[in-house]
Amino acid sequence: MSPRKSGLQREVLALYRRALRMVRTKPAHAQPKFTLFVRHAFHTQTAAVSPRNVTAIEHLLRRGRKQIETYESPSIKDCQISQAMRDWEQAWRLSRHGVQSS
Repeated sequence: MSPRKSGLQREVLALYRRALRMVRTKPAHAQPKFTLFVRHAFHTQTAAVSPRNVTAIEHLLRRGRKQIETYESPSIKDCQISQAMRDWEQAWRLSRHGVQSS
């Protein structure tokens, strides 16, 4: 059995699930870009904040909710992906599959 999650952990996971559900509402050609955008945002924010810094996490949750509300709008059909995000994804995929980059 996995350990119980705190209220803050459950909020972060709920926000991540909401963001992934938002991706499914976007056109098929744009979904991979939205997915990368969401994954990059959550992974980089996680690395930047200590799990004990509750104030910072609450701030990021508020900011994330507002950002997702914006992206949930039906008028938003696509998003821009930076080269840094593409590089991050490539490095993440390589590390995930146990392949060392040279």
